Amino acid sequence: MSNPTFTHLDVLESESIHIMREVAAECKNPALLFSGGKDSIVMLRLAEKAFRPCKFPFPLVHIDTEHNFPEVIKARDKLAADLGERLIVRSLEGSIAKGTIIIKDPDLPRNPYQSVTLLETIAEFGFDACMGGARRDEEKARAKERIFSFRDEFGQWDPKNQRPELWDIYNTRVHNDENMRVFPISNWTEMDIWEYIDRENLYIPSIYYAHEREVIRRGDNVIPVSHLVQPRPGEKIEMVSVRFRTVGDMTCTAPVESTASNALEIIAETAITR
Repeated sequence: MSNPTFTHLDVLESESIHIMREVAAECKNPALLFSGGKDSIVMLRLAEKAFRPCKFPFPLVHIDTEHNFPEVIKARDKLAADLGERLIVRSLEGSIAKGTIIIKDPDLPRNPYQSVTLLETIAEFGFDACMGGARRDEEKARAKERIFSFRDEFGQWDPKNQRPELWDIYNTRVHNDENMRVFPISNWTEMDIWEYIDRENLYIPSIYYAHEREVIRRGDNVIPVSHLVQPRPGEKIEMVSVRFRTVGDMTCTAPVESTASNALEIIAETAITR
């Protein structure tokens, strides 16, 4: 009798599913942050495996900067509709209209302002836990963040005020107005994400794969041309084969030159470049 193969992806998947079920069991009113990017799409598949055939015990929530790539918004809406899950969208424009966000330069990235609209959304719906797709390998600050990351009544994260996490035992208790950010894929890497996308044959926005796009070169960066980003004097528009490793604010998200047109080719590129 042969032993079943249990891969590292199976281990990561099992851990993430356990975390999601822990959130559903312990938290009163959780939400899943879903932008339509590759990491949140992986989170969506994990939620399917954790809770299907039932409906998700939480809504999907997106904080829209209005600076998103159209392909990503299309994927967000398609996937939420295909699953028949509730999608709550709150825009920075709503916060701007209320005066809680003041934009001094409309051409600058809006990512720093997202937390304001997120906190307003948490207060509006009374969420006590928001699951996100952040990974520890993305930046140094996230490397020390807990899977269950405590936020105080002001929505602030204090690295000195976090709970110990022993094995798979998590403290989810919060007072009124406090909340948790929960990161079920904290221990995944970019390579793991792409291997999972390939294994599960996940639909993701087309801009993650190589395509011809108008770009301009600024220093070492290749900047996509859009209604938000136009060439400066002396800059020339080029048509280049590129793909996006991450998708966010169109004004500051730079693609990489690539010919990788599927997940396996991206995995091969990632293995060389990391």
